[in-house]
Amino acid sequence: MIEILHPNRLPRAREAGALVAGVLQTLRSRSAVGTNLLEIDQWAKEIILEAGALSCYVDYEPSFGRGPFGHYICTSVNDAVLHGLPHDYALADGDLVSLDLAVSLGGVAADSALSFIVGDSRAPESVAMIAATERALAAGIAAARPGARVGDLSHAIGSVLSEAGYPINTEFGGHGIGSTMHQDPHVSNTGRPGRGFKLRPGLLLALEPWVMADTAELVTDADGWTLRSATGCLTAHSEHTIAITDDGAEILTLA
Repeated sequence: MIEILHPNRLPRAREAGALVAGVLQTLRSRSAVGTNLLEIDQWAKEIILEAGALSCYVDYEPSFGRGPFGHYICTSVNDAVLHGLPHDYALADGDLVSLDLAVSLGGVAADSALSFIVGDSRAPESVAMIAATERALAAGIAAARPGARVGDLSHAIGSVLSEAGYPINTEFGGHGIGSTMHQDPHVSNTGRPGRGFKLRPGLLLALEPWVMADTAELVTDADGWTLRSATGCLTAHSEHTIAITDDGAEILTLA
């Protein structure tokens, strides 16, 4: 299903986006060496419930997971890149952490992810990977405007990732979003321009470039959810929810 948001619901989408952005920034600021992933999940739960919002994850049970997910945020560390199930792990100096959060507020969902490094260690590889996903995300957003095609966004994202030297996995990517978290159209992280669904005002998209340092192959943890690089290499992930407007793209999850 491809959902076009009525203009009178855009304020709700902005509120949901602002909440997601604020929660992620709070969790990032609290995360330090020694922070447990289960603490991060508990903090997310408390903030979401206090805001009167609904988690898009707790009862989420898609075909690709061993659901329901049962937690409020995805916490992926180092070689884990997507759908990281929070577990009893204390963050160490230099860990590359990706937090992915989606909530629904007022009947509209917003989805965002960020990657950051914990502690004082700053491995050049980690810094470069995060920066590449952020540049790719910015390129995809810049390509989003009425009349553009989904393939234009995918091509913009993929061009940045390829230029940075990263293999690109096409199993998981961006997606439509609105009254539910995951909708059509799928927005691959690589593609051909001029192809796919034509964007129009009212369309909400979650764009999410993610990369693994030296492989495009994923493996699934024994927990049935966490996706890791097949080679054990580092990974990074960035995501924003945007609204297509008459003037281009509005980033709803910008802190």
